[in-house]
Amino acid sequence: MLYIFDLGNVIIDIDFNRVLGVWSDLSRVPLASLQSHFHMDEEFEQHERGEISDETFAAALCEKLDIALSYEQFTAGWQAVFVGVRPDTLALMHKLRAEGHRVVILSNTNKLHYAFWPTQYPEVQQAADKLYQSQDLGMRKPEARIYQHVLNTEGVSADHAVFFDDNQQNIEAARALGIESVLVTDNKTVPNWFASQH
Repeated sequence: MLYIFDLGNVIIDIDFNRVLGVWSDLSRVPLASLQSHFHMDEEFEQHERGEISDETFAAALCEKLDIALSYEQFTAGWQAVFVGVRPDTLALMHKLRAEGHRVVILSNTNKLHYAFWPTQYPEVQQAADKLYQSQDLGMRKPEARIYQHVLNTEGVSADHAVFFDDNQQNIEAARALGIESVLVTDNKTVPNWFASQH
């Protein structure tokens, strides 16, 4: 089988409030103000497809949030999103590979985050056979073509794949292609799903 894992809130816990908290401290802009202005919009999606540079994205977001941050300060906040890995999920990924299954990560991410998390969490890459990242592929979930790309590259049909993600839209898009998909709501979802398979 091919097991496809999302990264954020599936393998690594993430929290965007931590990002906004750092920016709030650095810019002296109240956290509530940043929270009300922060949205995953078109620029966010372009950044995840690698269509705009990190610097362009940072400038656009600072303008939108009305905060004056240097690129270094922006980056410091942006990387604060990562809380820590989910050891149970990593252990399962290793186990699946030991049993001869193929384990890959499919993440909507961006160059800026990729410059950071592999050094911070080397154990994540060690648990996967391959990384599929939106900014390298020029496409992002929930676009059907990104799932198709993974299936084609791995040489498996949809009915031989299982996908784990914390986003309902991404799950529905994968299901529409015939991929068994599991919505991850907390750190117990993945272990519980595997426990129920026996």
